Amino acid sequence: MVDPVVSEVTDRVVTRSRDTRRAYLERVRRAGAELRERGPARGRLACANLAHGFAAAPAEDKLDLRGAAKPGVAIVTSYNDMLSAHQPYETYPPELKRAVREAGGVAQVAGGVPAMCDGVTQGRAGMELSLYSRDLIAMATAIALSHDMFDAALLLGVCDKIVPGLLVGALRFGHLPAVFVPAGPMTSGLPNKVKARARQAFAEGKIGRGEMLDAEAASYHSPGTCTFYGTANSNQLLMEVMGLHLPGATFVNPHTELRQALTRAAARRAVEIGPHGEEYTPVGEVVDEKAIVNAVVALLASGGSTNHTMHLVTMAAAAGITLTWDDMAALSKVVPLITRMYPNGQADVNHFHAAGGMAVFIGDLLDAGLLHADVLTVAGRGLGHYRTAPTLKEGALVWEERTEPSSDPDVLRPVAEPFSSDGGIHMLSGNLGRAVSKVSAVKPEHLVIEAPALVFDDQLDLLAAFDRGELNGRDFVAVVRYQGPRANGMPELHKLTPPLAVLLDRGQKVAIVTDGRMSGASGKVPAAIHLSPEAADGGPIALLRDGDVVRLDSTAGTLTVLADLTGRVPEGAPLTDEQWTGTGRELFASFRRTVGPAERGASVFGGTA
Repeated sequence: MVDPVVSEVTDRVVTRSRDTRRAYLERVRRAGAELRERGPARGRLACANLAHGFAAAPAEDKLDLRGAAKPGVAIVTSYNDMLSAHQPYETYPPELKRAVREAGGVAQVAGGVPAMCDGVTQGRAGMELSLYSRDLIAMATAIALSHDMFDAALLLGVCDKIVPGLLVGALRFGHLPAVFVPAGPMTSGLPNKVKARARQAFAEGKIGRGEMLDAEAASYHSPGTCTFYGTANSNQLLMEVMGLHLPGATFVNPHTELRQALTRAAARRAVEIGPHGEEYTPVGEVVDEKAIVNAVVALLASGGSTNHTMHLVTMAAAAGITLTWDDMAALSKVVPLITRMYPNGQADVNHFHAAGGMAVFIGDLLDAGLLHADVLTVAGRGLGHYRTAPTLKEGALVWEERTEPSSDPDVLRPVAEPFSSDGGIHMLSGNLGRAVSKVSAVKPEHLVIEAPALVFDDQLDLLAAFDRGELNGRDFVAVVRYQGPRANGMPELHKLTPPLAVLLDRGQKVAIVTDGRMSGASGKVPAAIHLSPEAADGGPIALLRDGDVVRLDSTAGTLTVLADLTGRVPEGAPLTDEQWTGTGRELFASFRRTVGPAERGASVFGGTA
């Protein structure tokens, strides 16, 4: 039986989305019916169009593409060899093509999408393009699929904005089945506690650049996703819970026999669930209201990335579904935190996987009635498929139900014995607007902070104040504004965490309030992020002055300034288009003018993604 609050929130989403979801499904079903009636999509192309579509194909594929029998499968890839998470995709297309051919289809690389690394661009101008890249990736995915050559899609993406962008783009072709093909996390490197300690030591000037670089290189050391539980791994966990990965595919390491077997199985499955078989599974039907609520529950139960308070809103909108922060807040009150992964603990995703991983995580949430079981997935009808874990037996890939509980309660616990009774992400509201607070790593004594504001219009100014010693011995709330989507693309402000953590450890009362992002990397520092409305859009944060007392109460869910702002005029300003140049930023000026607020997904597509 589904938890009453989960059921109530789902009903609310369904009611609110009735008209837009109905219109979306009508388009999906109409396109699907046409595809099923006429055979492979490329059969509708004129001869010249089709000839262009197979001109460069190898002889065997050219013959199949010329014919009208075998379904066509699009491969949309985010491969590059700079991102560790995406480097394994170099070898995927040939493997996927072979597996599709064995399953009776024919596959082509339909297109590539950009994939930038937030880890490389932290604190740099390039980070101001990061969030915008999600919508650009959606557009690039649409371009790849727009050739009308395809009956299904294999989507290759892992990190931050790439997976949400791929899904938004695929949902515009909601009549096509779509299977996400993960690459898996790198093996564990330097322990997270040691890495965090090194970062704080570097911030205090106790170690030099060489020693700091050694520590970082020991953490991020090989192909595969970074092992901490940030947005990239939150993406992966959510795709599995939403039924868009094969069961258990999420956290298997790259370049292993099991990983290769799962990759081939994903290709075969894309053919099996195509429009001309008995298991037709269009992605627009998979991503329904129940799947979206399941994703929110999984995000909360795992202490996932706060970026998904925006990404899930945008992904839902792409399927005609309206999800709000109020929905997330309601679910957070009843969904317990059952995992501890860095930055919410010291374990990484490999430890989570070893403790029982997705099969135990999903199974426990199902048993507690916190997930909807009656959903459509790429593995078949019912989320129960995801209680199973993949394994190799005599070289053959099989799935076995995981019946034993977590083997490490320090990393993964049952719902009845959680780390916290709520989901670790709180929504805040008050006279400064609405914001998100990730509290899963914050000590109880830091959940309420009331202190004078120190106002900065640039993160570099705060870092400079720390370096000059101006923040020592002071209780304060750092207000970092003009960092929202309309101001400068809403960069993540990870570089602020180590110095603020240093001050917190010294016994100072410290918190941060910003219209920018921190992706959960605020860690132990109390933070109100994604503040909406942002400073550049007339938000009250633009009226704050040094010394105004700000109260951040994550327990009560409030964010207030204890000062009268009446009659004040905004101070500071976002960069002008003329100032917002370099690193290609000027190419995205139109995004700044059209992007919506954080609360509605910070998307240039508005409410019709």
